[in-house]
Amino acid sequence: MSFGTWTDSRIKKCNWIDIQFLKLSIVGFVLMIAKLWKPLLSLDWYWYALIFVLAAIKPVSKVFGK
Repeated sequence: MSFGTWTDSRIKKCNWIDIQFLKLSIVGFVLMIAKLWKPLLSLDWYWYALIFVLAAIKPVSKVFGK
């Protein structure tokens, strides 16, 4: 069993509230890393916008694609 199929089988057991809490915990973890590692927050705003756009391409294309 690959890691992808294992995670798919586990995530299917979760309802939407569990998934939202998972997202919230990931946001909290990322904010903690940003707080502990000062150089991460010293980037200009457009680097964060570029990361956002690049990370959103695949999920958005999957949602709005055929």
